[in-house]
Amino acid sequence: MDSTTQPTVLNPNDNDAMNGDKFARRAAARRALRNLAPYVLGGLGLLLCGAAIPLFSYWRHKDLPTPAPKPLETVTATVGAVAQTVNASGKLTLYHYVDVGSQLAGQVKDVYVPVGETVKAGRLLLEIVPPPDTARVESTRAQLARLNADLTDQNAQYDFAQLQFQRQTRLMADHATREESLESSRTAMLSSSAKLDAIRAQIQQVEANMKNDEEMRKQSHITAPISGTVVSLSAHQGQMLSAGQTTLLRIADLTRMTVQARVAEFDVTKLRKGMAAMFSTPGLPGKHWYGKLNLIMPLPIDDSAQQGKPSFYTVLFDVANPDRELMSGMNANVEFVITQTDNAVTIPSCLLQADPELNQPTLDVLDANGAIHARKVVIGLRNQRQTQVIAGLQAGERIAVTHADVADCLRADKGAAKMVQKAPELGAAEGAGAGAGKEPDAGAIAGAARP
Repeated sequence: MDSTTQPTVLNPNDNDAMNGDKFARRAAARRALRNLAPYVLGGLGLLLCGAAIPLFSYWRHKDLPTPAPKPLETVTATVGAVAQTVNASGKLTLYHYVDVGSQLAGQVKDVYVPVGETVKAGRLLLEIVPPPDTARVESTRAQLARLNADLTDQNAQYDFAQLQFQRQTRLMADHATREESLESSRTAMLSSSAKLDAIRAQIQQVEANMKNDEEMRKQSHITAPISGTVVSLSAHQGQMLSAGQTTLLRIADLTRMTVQARVAEFDVTKLRKGMAAMFSTPGLPGKHWYGKLNLIMPLPIDDSAQQGKPSFYTVLFDVANPDRELMSGMNANVEFVITQTDNAVTIPSCLLQADPELNQPTLDVLDANGAIHARKVVIGLRNQRQTQVIAGLQAGERIAVTHADVADCLRADKGAAKMVQKAPELGAAEGAGAGAGKEPDAGAIAGAARP
């Protein structure tokens, strides 16, 4: 039996259902698009802003010139003197001073000098009015008068005893008296002489006391024992003083100062008396003073002599201060010159701060064409500012500064180095200028002072 395809008959109700599903899906799609529209628009806005910023920057700077590349910083090796030094911190103290006091009790009548005034030896500084002591003075005078009267009486008794002894001596020669009478007269004469000596001694004692009182009264005028400057004054008019009061004022010689350097135990063994020394102070930048080491204190500073801690020792040297620029209590950056060399190839020590302990560091040296080549050099003497190159580098060759910290170190040291180089010339030409102290030999100055 042949199969025959039957045509499909659609139900009108089914067609309506399909049309309703299409409309629902379209409505849902439209709602989804409406919900996504703000996000899409926001994203497009961000993309447009991101593209607009570089376009605006390009438009703003398109006519500006292109910055030139930063030039390479270099340092040139030079020929000079260099010294190995011991560095220490210190303080300026008074070279010579006298504390003026009073042994007299009383009241300060007047003070004739202010702090800071320069005085000559013997100048009247202040006057003290001693307390009244009339009763004691009158008693001493009465005692002296009584002793003088006793002396007169005893002189008379001694004269009488002497006459008696002479008479008994003549009678004894004529056998007209007894031996006992002669001895009795001799004893009376000697006793009278002894009493006379005792009275004279008492008179001397009273007169000495009166003289001492007179000298004490003379001390009411306090005078300057030395020439100098009044640096401190604790007395004021009307002040009551007790006998032996310690210090009323201090006079100091400010034309010289003493530097007290604090040196560590591992450095103090390198120092010797007479060694050249120099220092600078933050209060007077650019100036240096020179002297010779005078004394190394044999005992450590008290606060450093503790178990487990390094000890520090006080080292002293004096400097001239004719302009009185230096003041007691100023901080001092001290350098002691241990050894030195002249006509050496030198470079700034800042170039070696990456490897400060190496004796054969590597430097970036420029050739004649400006190309950089790494080269090992041999190092000799060095200090904080300057280093000697023994081999591997010639004077006039340039070293490239490739590290920012090295460049900063060189710039920081450049100004100080220039000022230090001028110090020996000023000291020789002007005397009391930057090199106000006594200068060491030229080599020591150059080694200690140049960067």
